[in-house]
Amino acid sequence: MNEYPTTADNLTDVVFTVHWRRQAEQIDGDKTWFAETYGAQSVPSPSPDNFTPYADLTQAIVEGWLESGLDVVAIDASLDAQIENQKNPKEISLPLPWNS
Repeated sequence: MNEYPTTADNLTDVVFTVHWRRQAEQIDGDKTWFAETYGAQSVPSPSPDNFTPYADLTQAIVEGWLESGLDVVAIDASLDAQIENQKNPKEISLPLPWNS
């Protein structure tokens, strides 16, 4: 997370960006397929009336910020597509035919 040390409202350690990572895994017999994506999500500036001090933040609070601002369904669909492409690639790279 990125924080401002102080704001004009005299709030301290105000989170303004959350860096996130989401992963998916599929096990198919003895093979495990894995996909991952990551990004950063801006957090709206708080007012003094709805501010949660940095020391009081919990994983659930921060995940709530992310879930309200991210399209989790689309992210999960992208991860599933990455795994499907690993299992059934639409393109491949073959070795040069003259290099045996």
